[in-house]
Parts: sequence; structure tokens; C-alpha cells
Amino acid sequence: MDCYYWGIDLGGTKIECIVIDCETDQSVIRERIATESSKGYAHILDQIKTLIDRCADKLGQYPQAVGFGTPGTLDPIHGVMKNCNTTALNGKALDKDLNQQLNIKAVLANDANCFALAETHYGVVKRIKPDAQIVFGIIMGTGVGSGIVIDGKCLYGCHGIAGEWGHNVIELQGADCYCGKQGCVETVISGKGLERYYREISDQDLSLPEIVAAAKSGNEHAQKTIERLRHYFSLAVAKIINVIDPEVIVIGGGVGNVDALYDNIDQLILPHLFNPELNTLIVKPELGDSAGVFGAAALVKHL
Repeated sequence: MDCYYWGIDLGGTKIECIVIDCETDQSVIRERIATESSKGYAHILDQIKTLIDRCADKLGQYPQAVGFGTPGTLDPIHGVMKNCNTTALNGKALDKDLNQQLNIKAVLANDANCFALAETHYGVVKRIKPDAQIVFGIIMGTGVGSGIVIDGKCLYGCHGIAGEWGHNVIELQGADCYCGKQGCVETVISGKGLERYYREISDQDLSLPEIVAAAKSGNEHAQKTIERLRHYFSLAVAKIINVIDPEVIVIGGGVGNVDALYDNIDQLILPHLFNPELNTLIVKPELGDSAGVFGAAALVKHL
């Protein structure tokens, strides 16, 4: 029987399916459909089934297992979804409902875990360090999310929150975070956090790309904002390296495009590191918006 990996990226506005040939690691089918989440949870399940049926008709066979990248986390203790921005999913036993509706094995992971998996199996890590044992993937955009891949598999943890780097405090008495703490990584070095800091010191509103351009042009407030990013990123990522010691750290999201994150950043990390040298590779991703669906497919590679 032909071997394929199936993945679904379950987004708030669209659901995308990919089928990857396990021999070539190339996609043979990619299809998408509107989520229509406003119509409720049952309708989302129906849309997923419609999409899988459509792809199965094209391929000529139905999957036995499908990986799902979700906009939230499956709580391993209570067995229901939590922290989903597609709120219809919260409190639902999504994996069990998919198993029943589709008669398949459904494997779930959040978007940050899928990002880390995608870049490990199909992206930059596969190209530059294919034997990497530990990979840390970061999505730094409006918020900050992250995932840990060990020996090609996601690490989930006791509460399903392994890799939640964005909600560790790095600035005492810093800005309020929606999680209830103050000074979380997310509030300090996310795109929104950097824009807020620039506004506080300059009384001007600029987007992050505009701040980056202004810093290159010599704007003092913009330069201070970028240096703040470099300082707190180095402090926060050093804690990760001290704990899990990854071979590769991949930085996605809009903030990950800021070149200053990679410019001599080793020298800022080293003072916080429990080692005299830093060999961890800190790199940009290669898959772009495709990471979610590729990572979902990678969830079923080791079943």
C-alpha cells in the first residue's frame, strides 16, 4: 500500500489539508476549505470531514490517521480543548469527536508545536542539522508561542503546556499579560510589546517594521526598542538553552524577521549561559505560512 502522511491545519478562517508522500517528503495534494466557525462546533467537524473526503477521492484512498494543528491545546488530564482563539473548540473533546466522525486516529498539537515539527522534518533543521536531537521552535508575532521537538516528536508534558516560553516572567513589575502575570516574555518581546514600548518612550505609534526601519535610519527611540528586544530575547532564550540545550532554535513570526535578533546575538546570550561557549544554531524558518499544515502531517510520522 502506498504510504502517505495526512495533516490538517485547523485555522479560524480556513482549514487546510496536505497529503505528503512518505518516500519523497513531497506534497501530492493540498486543499483548503472555509472553517465557518461562526456556525458552531458541529459544523467545523462537518467541514473537516468534507475536506478529507475530497482529498481522499483525489488520492484514491482514505487515511487511517491524520495529524491536526489546532489553535489551542488538548488538555491531557481533562481531555478537552483549552486556550483556543476559535472559541467553539474550547471545552470540546476534539480528538475523540474526530475519531468517531471520521473513523480515523486523530493526533492533535497546537500551532507552535506544529511549527517546530515542520521546520524539523521538512524545513531549515532538516537542511542544516538533520541529526538534531532537540529543536526549539518559536513563533514571535502578535504573541509568543513555542514548541519543543525531541527525537522528531513533540514534547507535550504533564499539563500539555511544554514549551510555553511566552508566559515566563522576564521583566519584574512589567506590563500586564492576559494570563494574569506581569512582564511575561510575550508582553515584552512580542510585536505588540515592542510597539507599546516604542509608544511609551516616543509618544508615537509605529508598526514593528516601521520601528526596524527607523532604527536603521538612526532614530534613537527605535534603536532603544531594538536593543531592548535583543537584551530580553537573549536573557529569555538563555534559560531555555540552560534547561533543554537544543541544537537548533528556529524563530518564526514577524519579530523573527528582525535581523538584529541574529546579529552577534551569541555574545549577548553567553553571559546568561551555564557554559563557556554557545553552539546552538539560531536561525530563521524556511516554510513560511506552510509550517502549520506540514507540522500537522509530521504528527503521524512516528505512529
